[in-house]
Amino acid sequence: MTDSALLTTEDGVRQVQEALAEQGLDGWLLVEFRGQNWISAELLGAGWTTRRTFALVPREGRPTALIHAIEGSAWRHWPWDVERYAGWREMESKLATLVDDHHRLAVEFSPGAAVPTVDLVPAGTIELLRGAGVEPVSSGDLVSRFFSAWSAEQLADHRRTAEVVAEVGKGAFGEAARALRAGEGPTEGSITRWILERLERGGVTVDVDTHVAVGARAADPHYAPEGDGERIEAGEVLLVDLWGRSSTEAVSADQTWMGFMGATAPERIQRLWTIVRDSRDAGVALLRERAAAGTPVMGYEVDDVCRRVIADAGYGEYFIHRTGHSIDRKLHGSGPNLDNLETRDVRRIIPGVGFSIEPGIYLPDDVGLRSEINAHFGEDGPEVTPVEPQTDLILLDV
Repeated sequence: MTDSALLTTEDGVRQVQEALAEQGLDGWLLVEFRGQNWISAELLGAGWTTRRTFALVPREGRPTALIHAIEGSAWRHWPWDVERYAGWREMESKLATLVDDHHRLAVEFSPGAAVPTVDLVPAGTIELLRGAGVEPVSSGDLVSRFFSAWSAEQLADHRRTAEVVAEVGKGAFGEAARALRAGEGPTEGSITRWILERLERGGVTVDVDTHVAVGARAADPHYAPEGDGERIEAGEVLLVDLWGRSSTEAVSADQTWMGFMGATAPERIQRLWTIVRDSRDAGVALLRERAAAGTPVMGYEVDDVCRRVIADAGYGEYFIHRTGHSIDRKLHGSGPNLDNLETRDVRRIIPGVGFSIEPGIYLPDDVGLRSEINAHFGEDGPEVTPVEPQTDLILLDV
């Protein structure tokens, strides 16, 4: 992932201008107002803004920021040209001048609101730009490259964090089994507290959380217990979803592990687990095949492959969310998602981006199973974390 304030550096602007030329764009217009567009705010190095800002990075030449007259001190870091406005008439006039002769401009919007994580510029502003003769083009691919791609340092940190998360995730099942054998009455809440404490000990301290769900509660993909939640009993499926990162500049590790509170799981549960695991692995296989062949792969294509495994097994209607979400400095990031269900994510998965792969089967009021790993897409294909993803259902002799 790029450093903050990329567009305040000569090298950053040069990289963006090369990308604009490759994509046949006349520029990238970054629009920011009170933190609504976190992508623009970070790339511009903007602090808290209370008035509308428009910053144009043209395909050639110097960037220019159009800012409100009262916010000059907030732009002392900006090394490029600055235009100021006070009233709305002046703003609209100067905006039209700024974008004159720049017909096709990348903007953080998504036609039809197809990809919400890059649909950050209000519809009214899009209307204003069109009225000034601009053809807004989604900046999605630029966002993947310059905002969501991981740095080498972030990848190295993610690898370490992923192993801590995996160790704690697997350990949570052992703790549940120990407490059950000791007659301590383990609950979703008690295991939640155990997980959070162990993650903190392991240096996973930022944006940390976990969802622990037993039995039918696991059929709700975003279930989280209130207080102690449900008791964990023998003969039940247990789902542990946990995530976090080591610092505000790091990227999260986000994993889901599955276990059964018994020495042997029912055949039906084993079959459901096998389907989910094979679905996950089919997505990884596609990513590896495309990388080896040197052919592009889109987020929606990975979703299709994973979803087909579950559908062919007769459970397609019970896989009710996308296969995976982008991960950057936000847990649910702004890069390509593995999605052809909630949205049709046609963005190309490019080297540097990371995401989760997490298919699941959720049978209402019955049981839910999910397997979640992360992948960083490098020049040679996907690197999966943790190093040893779950292959078998965790069985616990209680």
